[in-house]
Amino acid sequence: MANTLSHVLRRFIPNRGTRSQSTTRAGGRWKTAGITVLVLLLIGFGLTAYWNRSPDLFNVVDAAQQRAPEGVDPTKVPGFVMTATLAHAVEVLLDKPGGYLSNDITPPSVLMDDMANWEYGVVIQVRDFARSLRNDIARSRSQSAEDKDLAIAEPQFSFPTDKWIFPATEGEYRKGVEALDRYLARLAKGEAEFFARADNLAEWLTLVNRRLGSLSQRLSASVGEHQFNTMGGVPRSRQAGTEPNKQVYSKTPWLKVDDVFYEARGSAWAIIEFLRAAEIDFHHVLQDKNAVVSMRNIIRELENSQRAVWSPMVLNGRGFGFTANYSLILTSYLARANAAILDLQTLLSEG
Repeated sequence: MANTLSHVLRRFIPNRGTRSQSTTRAGGRWKTAGITVLVLLLIGFGLTAYWNRSPDLFNVVDAAQQRAPEGVDPTKVPGFVMTATLAHAVEVLLDKPGGYLSNDITPPSVLMDDMANWEYGVVIQVRDFARSLRNDIARSRSQSAEDKDLAIAEPQFSFPTDKWIFPATEGEYRKGVEALDRYLARLAKGEAEFFARADNLAEWLTLVNRRLGSLSQRLSASVGEHQFNTMGGVPRSRQAGTEPNKQVYSKTPWLKVDDVFYEARGSAWAIIEFLRAAEIDFHHVLQDKNAVVSMRNIIRELENSQRAVWSPMVLNGRGFGFTANYSLILTSYLARANAAILDLQTLLSEG
């Protein structure tokens, strides 16, 4: 009877050795899972840090030479350097480490909003210059026909920045680059036009001036400021109860401060490259207007905005507070560049 009872108990109550082996196996599985998660987190952190680095500025003459037909000096063909710089800037956007991230839906890139905003800043400047190239610089007058390839390229760069399929944003932007390459090929043969006139340069600089002015205001709002309502010319029915001379309080939400900061950095990056190219293609105009130094001053101020950001996050200290405010530092460079652009426009129109 005792032997039978002992046999039954052994069947339903495992001994200590069995329990110990089961616990060991379970502990081993948890340990393996923990190590796997840790490795994946480290890989994701490493990719995020690597992909989140803004591309370096490139040499516009070298970029143009890569696209020039054999035996052609791109600096001797009006418009070749600026157009090649536009195409190369888009390629940098698409081919940088991690590729184009604004339309990614998988981690870690879906979490990298800083780089997505940097890309958006570049895209805005690409669109502005492509529009100016199509509508003004490549046309002799308002009654002239637009260039067939620029008419294709400009709408391609206006494609939404966040489409990942059917069709993807990258594919549409590459079609725009291909259209620019066809324009460059015809430009080198003398079959396309690029009018390096003072009024054309001033027209594009007006777009740049407005973009920088808007970015400066948005960056300054990181600390919050009272501004006079500027809607005095708008019918009262559309002013949403705001009196023309009443002050309104403007402050960028805390979670949006870094978004504006990196959008401004991306815009400045693209403007620097386009201005460097303009200094070559509009060299005779700048010399004739005594505006070479003014152009270089703008480029220098914007280059200061591309200094490395050593902090892991964009700090949002008050203007004269205990911690720095990166947005205010950046807006100082953009504001000085914007003032220099106004001086340059004056020289182009009156010099």
